[in-house]
Amino acid sequence: MGFNPYPANVETSATWVLKEIMANQLMIFERKIMRKLFGATGTDDGYWRIKDDQEINGILIRQNIIGFIKNEKLNWLGHVERVAEDCAED
Repeated sequence: MGFNPYPANVETSATWVLKEIMANQLMIFERKIMRKLFGATGTDDGYWRIKDDQEINGILIRQNIIGFIKNEKLNWLGHVERVAEDCAED
């Protein structure tokens, strides 16, 4: 699936200080939003139920919001290093 909700939600995440409690709250928020986006699951007996955490993680296959934020921090660090090198050359 090509769905990526992160850029709109965490534009400035590269500069965040990410503590464990905030990471947990972000993951809870992410699962809540994904449950709303992907809806309920029909059962064999005709009832509907909300998706559990394992199903949500299966939808997010590779990367959750915390992985995305860590990746953005590494990208930002690379940018800062390149800018510092350019300034040193001038």
